[in-house]
Amino acid sequence: MKNESTLFYHSPVGLLEIKGNADAVTSILFWKEKQKDEDFIPEVLKACAAQVEEYFKGRRKIFDVPLHFEGTDFQKKVWNELLKIPFGETISYLELALKMGNEKMIRAVGGANGRNPISVIVPCHRVIGSDGKLVGYGGGLWRKEWLLNHENKYSNKNTGQLKLAFESE
Repeated sequence: MKNESTLFYHSPVGLLEIKGNADAVTSILFWKEKQKDEDFIPEVLKACAAQVEEYFKGRRKIFDVPLHFEGTDFQKKVWNELLKIPFGETISYLELALKMGNEKMIRAVGGANGRNPISVIVPCHRVIGSDGKLVGYGGGLWRKEWLLNHENKYSNKNTGQLKLAFESE
């Protein structure tokens, strides 16, 4: 995408690299070390960082910054379906494949989920294994567990701290 800028945000689960332009956010990725922020940061990225901060403080459940996905039509369809998963809830990869129209697409859905370029806002962390285990999170399963527990804490259905068993990374 042309004229992309980068902003870094220190979150409770590590450094986030937020990228986009004047029109939309294009990616939020977990990052190891901070680089220099751009000299010019578009308002949409500032708004995104503010909304991400509100999310981590438990004051935001729905994001409303404009997003721009770059990927295949299928990936975009999966990512848009992820946006429909409510805050504090989870679905399985199988359920996601069924929402996409075919349970046999489970691997393709998992692959698209794993290529989600906009972490946190596009909640791929809310997709779990059919057996309830945490599987497949590019940011690390410990982050997935943290994000799900965070959302559980601030959801209207707060059931207390989740004790989720997960596969080793």
